[in-house]
Amino acid sequence: MRANYHPFLFTLMTLTAAAELGLTAFLVSAGNETRHWASPSYHSLLILLCFSSAWTLLFSTAYVLWIFDGAVHLLAQVASSVVWLLLTSILWGVGAGFMHHARNGGNCAGHPPISRCRQTLTVEALGWTEFSLCCVTLAATILWMRSGLGKKKFIRDSRTFV
Repeated sequence: MRANYHPFLFTLMTLTAAAELGLTAFLVSAGNETRHWASPSYHSLLILLCFSSAWTLLFSTAYVLWIFDGAVHLLAQVASSVVWLLLTSILWGVGAGFMHHARNGGNCAGHPPISRCRQTLTVEALGWTEFSLCCVTLAATILWMRSGLGKKKFIRDSRTFV
């Protein structure tokens, strides 16, 4: 029995990271042109979230491709995905948490639909979404491993590298 939720969750992580990467790269570029930032730490946080997006996009795409390929790769092992998910959850949690405190503008009431306030709010929302997806995938993977189904696959897969 396989963990059928993995392709779905990793695909959601890939798509969310792609949206976040596009938005944060745009905001960094726009801010560099005008030399105007919402707060002193805002620029650094955008760069951190841009890095987190690229990191997540690269590795979650690789995991999705490895899952669909069906091949057993050392980096696609359950243990490495748990480590990657833990590290990625920390990156997103820190980035989204600091963005929440750094951005100003509340819920952007009264701002036009396309404004820096709403774009920054979207960056934070996508950060929390990515953090949640990583935590759900991590919890599901650990529960799958503890259920015994993952242990059999993990032991069988690790024998192929011996």
